[in-house]
This record gives sequence, structure tokens and C-alpha cells, in this order.
Amino acid sequence: MKIEVPKKVQTIIRTLQEHGYDAYAVGGCVRDSLLFRSPADWDITTSAKPLEVKEIFKRTVDTGLQHGTVTVLIEKEGFEVTTYRIDGEYEDSRHPKEVIFTGNLEEDLKRRDFTINAMAYNDAVGLVDVFGGRQDLQDKIVRCVGNPQERFTEDALRILRAVRFSAQLGFSIEEKTKEAAKVLAPTLKNISAERIQTELLKLLVSKNPHYLKTAWELGITKIVLPEFDVLMETSMGEKTLKAFAYTSADKAERLAVLFANMEKTPEKSRDLAKKILRRLRFDNDTINKVSELVFWHTCPWECTKKAVRIVLSQCTPALFPVLLNVHRAELLAEEKPDKENLEFLEKSGEFYREIMEKKECISIKMLAVSGKDFIEMGIEPGKKIGELLSSCLALVLENPEKNTREYLLSYITKN
Repeated sequence: MKIEVPKKVQTIIRTLQEHGYDAYAVGGCVRDSLLFRSPADWDITTSAKPLEVKEIFKRTVDTGLQHGTVTVLIEKEGFEVTTYRIDGEYEDSRHPKEVIFTGNLEEDLKRRDFTINAMAYNDAVGLVDVFGGRQDLQDKIVRCVGNPQERFTEDALRILRAVRFSAQLGFSIEEKTKEAAKVLAPTLKNISAERIQTELLKLLVSKNPHYLKTAWELGITKIVLPEFDVLMETSMGEKTLKAFAYTSADKAERLAVLFANMEKTPEKSRDLAKKILRRLRFDNDTINKVSELVFWHTCPWECTKKAVRIVLSQCTPALFPVLLNVHRAELLAEEKPDKENLEFLEKSGEFYREIMEKKECISIKMLAVSGKDFIEMGIEPGKKIGELLSSCLALVLENPEKNTREYLLSYITKN
């Protein structure tokens, strides 16, 4: 069979072959090509040792020499070239104590996680598929290479990766692989929060975020997201999983749906969301967005343009459409979605678009007056200025047409 390999990757493979070494595209790029997807990255495996790779190519970066990886630069694009290797004994459920270079491709493929990721290809030899990865792709199965208990003992993160690949591809997990994952799930406690976060997020923004239930069934969330196990003890657990189907693959949106109903009040849900996101080492921007969405997700406002303006003055305006999506997803996850509430969301969205299009004032910064104007009127700088600006904003939120310098200065003078 023929795989369309990018010219730059072909150049690296051909150059290594011309110098007497084996070289193949390997792993995810081969898997995605067989699925007719566009690979995000192209990795290359070779019998050449790292220093030999560096001698052959003029421009390289020492990405991980101790693990056999050199990044070869072709123009401004980098490609990881890694020597065939055998991993030594694993000591921390994640990293091998040592790496042994080998000249045998099969030995290199044998150490990889899943059969669908353990295939190699070059134009001269074609597809190298020692462990039945192509058949597993056809059967839509995620299966460990060799003994699943050994693979998961070597690297516990593979347990979560199995569910993540399952969610991304819409595949089932092979039974022995699933059994081993369930037995060894507690070893995920040895994996860093950053690594857990990466895999969990990829699962949540996949086409099948509801596969989080598989992680729960295998005992994975008990270790990495115990709050979800608590949620699954209530009716809100299944409802949350169902709500995912009505969301976009937006990180903040999916996380907000996940955390929105973990506590009984918006305040407690927001605080818990912050706690979990910090524990999982999410960035501050994500923490702020998700906690804000969780707090406002019940949409506690009336269906009027004025009410929407007031909400926009208190939250991040750009998040408002996402907020409506979160609440809509929850409504649609109900057995009998409330038509009136859905209409309320639709109308709120219309109000939002009108307010933004007309650039109606929703913040102190958008007022036609500033603190400087009040100082020029003889008002002393300080707390009083802030109170006057807040008073003007309250007026304008109710009557946006009054946001003129003339009117507001007159309003302050009279009051």
C-alpha cells in the first residue's frame, strides 16, 4: 500500500537510506494516514544513532540525545528523528532507567503503547505492521502491543491514553487491555498533574467526550478526578455526560459543563472548579474562564435587554455566547427540555448580539465620561470618583441612550 509522505519527510528518510541506514515514518502519522486523516506531526525512526544523524544533517537540535532523539531542521520545519531503541526497566511508572539503542525495527516497535501506534512506513518497504495495527484500525479497537499489564506497568499514563485514543477515534478498548487498565489504574497516582491534564483535556475536546464514563468505569477518574466519581453517584452524572453531546469542542465550554453541577450552588461549584483546575495545573486564563462560566451557568437574569446589559457589565462579554451554550446543553440533556427556557436563551443571545453590534455601554471604560472629567469639575480624586462612575454606569445600563458626555455631566451636577 502507498502512503502520501510529505516531501521533507521523504528527504530525511532517503538521505538516511543513502548513508546506509534504515529509516521510516512511524507512530501516529502512519495511523492517521491509514485513517485518511492529516497527521499533525511526522516522526521518523532510524537505525542511525543520534551522533550519526547529526553528522548527516547540517541543521539539527539536540532534543533528547539520551533517548535517541534529534530534531532535524528542513528549512524552518523540525522533524524528530529517533534511533531504534529498547527501553530498560521502568522505575517510576513513567520513565525507563536506561535506553538501549538497537538496529532492529521490530524491537523498537515492540516497546510502543498500542498496536495502532506501532506501525512504520517508507516507500521502499511499504507498511511494517508486526502487531496487527492495521487490522485493529479496521476493527476500531485500541489494543496494547504485547502484554497490556507490562505496557501499563512501564508507563501508567498509557492507561488514560487508551481511553483518550478511544474517545478521539470512536474505538472500543480491547478486553484484556481494559482489564489491565482497571487493575493498574491506581498507579496513575505516580503521574504528574501536567501529564494527566493533557490527556484528560484531549479526551474532553474529542468527538466523544462522554467516553469519560469509560475512565470512570475503569477506576481512572477515582485517581485523577475523584470529584467526577462523586457526581456519578447522583443523577447529574449521567446528565453531564449527555450534555457533552450538545457542546462544541471548546475547552472552556466542555470543562464548564463538567464542573457546573458538582456542587449545589453556583458559588460552591465555581470554587470547586478552581480547586480542581489548579490541582491539574491548568493555566490561569482557563481557570478564570471556566470558573466564570460555572458561576453564571444557571443564567440568573430576566429575559430583557437591560438584564443582559447588567450581566455583561459583571462578566466577560466574550464568554456570554459560551455561557448560553453551556446552559443550552444542560437543558437539552433533560428528558423533556423546557421549551420556555430554550426560548429564553435564544432571546438572550439576540439581545447580546444587538448590544455588541450597537456598542452599547456595559463597562465604566465605555462611559462617555471619565474620572478626569469629574476632577475638572472640582471633585477630589479618590473613592468619590469611583462612586460617581458606578452611578453613571448604572444609569446607562438602564438607558444606553443617555451615555453622552453632556447628559452624564449634567446628571452628576444635579445629583
